Amino acid sequence: MVDPYVSPTDDELAVADHAFRPDLYAGQVALVTGGAGGIGRSICLLLGRLGAHLVVCGRSEDKLDELVTSLDKHGIEATPVAMTIRDPHQVAELIEAAWNVEGHVDLLVNNAGGQFSAPATEITPNGWNAVVDTNLTGQWFMMQAAARAWIEHDQPGSIVNIGTITGRASVGIPHTAAARAGAAALASTLSVEWAPHDIRINTVAVGVVQSPGLVNYPAGARPSFDHNPQRRLGSVHDVAQTVAFLGSPIASSYVTGDVVHVAGGGQIWGEYWAQGKPDYFKIDE
Repeated sequence: MVDPYVSPTDDELAVADHAFRPDLYAGQVALVTGGAGGIGRSICLLLGRLGAHLVVCGRSEDKLDELVTSLDKHGIEATPVAMTIRDPHQVAELIEAAWNVEGHVDLLVNNAGGQFSAPATEITPNGWNAVVDTNLTGQWFMMQAAARAWIEHDQPGSIVNIGTITGRASVGIPHTAAARAGAAALASTLSVEWAPHDIRINTVAVGVVQSPGLVNYPAGARPSFDHNPQRRLGSVHDVAQTVAFLGSPIASSYVTGDVVHVAGGGQIWGEYWAQGKPDYFKIDE
């Protein structure tokens, strides 16, 4: 198995092969939440390479500044905004600022998220709320604020939410399972309600991809990282290419309300044990 804690560098992502014409997002503005993380950086780099101007947000001003410096090195313009998507007032200010600076926003990528693994009996109320507020409520705040702006300005829009595999047990991360399933259901519902406004909403369900964040999981979880039909981990660039496809009205104008899995088939076969596989479920060979 490849080292799961090593993501491609920005220099590698900036020259990685992709399937799109180089001006696919020319003249468009993409707002990416959690842009400084592993998946977020890859999304920013690819959308920027395809011509998008970026507005990136996150909680750490230092991390955002480092990201913008790296993007600038690769000829990509980005406006950083330090904020939290858990606060609806900060979300509203972010959307308003993006519109005031750019004149429009074409794509919202709801990438910000977070989780930790723990036995369900040990998750505190604060721990539960932190994960649900980020992975579900924060996505809701962002989608609602973006839709309000698009409707007010009579402009079409596209939303791509980053989620995880749902519909199967996610032992060790029950708060994430609940939040991500809720977010996927919410997105499909909103895709119908906002279809008359030409607003598309889709979800990318991500399996295990190479990311430094995996270092936070116990060693016992590692054997399940590549437990999918392809028997490997994905790349953050795999996720970015799917976002670029779903976010573009040229590439996917007839796709909305969908969940696209980037998981090596993990949604149909495999296991993922965030705390390691309990002996109870092990089968003797």
